[in-house]
Amino acid sequence: MPSSRLDPIDRKILAELQADGRMTNVELAKRVGISAPPCLRRVRTLEEAGYIKGYHAEVDSRELGFEVQVYAMVGLQSQAESDLSEFETRCRDWPLVRECNMLNGEVDFILKCVAPDLSTFQAFLTGDLLKAPNVASVKTSLVIRSAKDEPGVPFEVLEERLSRMA
Repeated sequence: MPSSRLDPIDRKILAELQADGRMTNVELAKRVGISAPPCLRRVRTLEEAGYIKGYHAEVDSRELGFEVQVYAMVGLQSQAESDLSEFETRCRDWPLVRECNMLNGEVDFILKCVAPDLSTFQAFLTGDLLKAPNVASVKTSLVIRSAKDEPGVPFEVLEERLSRMA
């Protein structure tokens, strides 16, 4: 079900849940202008179709003692599909790696990492990442501060685009 097949109520449900995934079904139904039973059916359908991947609490990593955030740009020696997949699997096993994205261009992957302190990150960098098979180069950038951290998608842009296409 591509996004163009989602009706305005489905898109409103997704936008509301993205903003606040803890609200009750009754509150959600009220916000989108339908009654609770069909709202719940729509949410279940959106979940089954894969539009809703899960529900998560947004935790403050610094409050939990993770003071260091680093982006690591990784270059591999081989870009064969089996080697790319092996690296992705390895990244999923590393707890400090919170995001792993394959890129095109000079860098093969960018990893978002968090650590309680620099020495913990350095131990991961030198003991795991740099020693991983097929890793040719790693460049790191330490995050000083974050000006914006907005998960999900901008539904207002989607709605504007759909209104222009109609």
